[in-house]
Amino acid sequence: MKLVSQVKLVVEKEHLDVLTRTLATMNQAANEISSVAWQHRVFSRIPLRRTCYYEIRAQFGLGAQATQSVIRKVADAYKLDKNTRREFRLDGAVTYDDRMLSWNQDSRTVSIWTVSGRITVAFVGGARQLKLLTLRKGESDLVLRDGKFFLFATCDEQEPRAVYSGKVLGIDRGIANIATCSNGQNYNGKGVNRVRHRNEALRACLQHKGTKSAKRLLKKRKRKEQRFVRDTNHKISYRVVREAQRTGAGIALEDLQGIRDRTRVRKSQRRNHNSWSYYQLGQFIEYKTRRQGVPFTTVDPHYTSQHCPCCGHISRKNRPNRDLFHCKVCGFAGPADVVASVNIASLGQLQFEQNQLKSEAGRGEVTRPNAGVQSDLQNSQELEPIGLVPKKRTVALLRPEDLSVVLLASSAHESRVG
Repeated sequence: MKLVSQVKLVVEKEHLDVLTRTLATMNQAANEISSVAWQHRVFSRIPLRRTCYYEIRAQFGLGAQATQSVIRKVADAYKLDKNTRREFRLDGAVTYDDRMLSWNQDSRTVSIWTVSGRITVAFVGGARQLKLLTLRKGESDLVLRDGKFFLFATCDEQEPRAVYSGKVLGIDRGIANIATCSNGQNYNGKGVNRVRHRNEALRACLQHKGTKSAKRLLKKRKRKEQRFVRDTNHKISYRVVREAQRTGAGIALEDLQGIRDRTRVRKSQRRNHNSWSYYQLGQFIEYKTRRQGVPFTTVDPHYTSQHCPCCGHISRKNRPNRDLFHCKVCGFAGPADVVASVNIASLGQLQFEQNQLKSEAGRGEVTRPNAGVQSDLQNSQELEPIGLVPKKRTVALLRPEDLSVVLLASSAHESRVG
């Protein structure tokens, strides 16, 4: 499992200018290579080496490995999109491998290549970061942020084997409620939204004022909201994964990729919608489950908020408003986010069962269908992606009495974060 350890470099004054010039020179070289790649429509690594390796090395005075690193940086940038010319900031991050950067963890120093030769720089970090650094394997990135230099080292940690026990904790993500669990636990987003609105009003006021002191305060508060949201998502993901680990359950999330393109909101709601950090929360939950050996999967989000977990009826009319779910067929009612998380847990259980069938079939073992799960999706001859189908009823995995317990628990286990 790939993780990143972040440490701060304690740079002396005479070395500060050297590192700054190194970043600027390597990014200038990257811009020159990008211009050549765009002009000749050559974007792969090996053709770029043949085209401009010796010219770039002579023009910018880079070492052999530094030149190779810059060419690789440009080639990797064009992998994403070959229809847009790539430009690099002069203070952008650059990549070092073990031939350009060597670590001495006993003395907590690094020997790093620069345009003026190698220099030795001390580094500091938290206990967790230093412990993770012992598993370092691969490249490191030199980053300049707010006048300070950092090294982001790639570490390879052995992840424990995840064993599915039959239990699933479904997580529904949203803006009003950041995360709602199928066991009734709810993480309210009022605190986060309140901080965002306050920061937005303060930024607008300072930008309108435009004085030197206002600009200094704007610079000081830069990325403050981003750090707050990141810290909040870390706390929520930690609690969710800890609860799943305590109960021996797997975790199921909705696959919300591209949701901003699929959904339309009012003008007054656009900022909240665009600043919704659902992807970051999902990434945090996923990597924490991998580290703790908790099974993890994603499911199709379609109709999870309209599907009745009791009778299987799917309709928009089941959601009379944002907060309430009320089935028009069987009359089942409850908090909408809790019902959605229960549906996600049901789909996650089907997904885990399907993955288990595939793995057993790959090993040539005789499989037995799960007697507790009977649905049209499982009884099909060919395994298909798990999801809910409109105008098609499915049997819920939770009994009505279990749902009652979950809905009662949701009113007693509401957590406010932030």
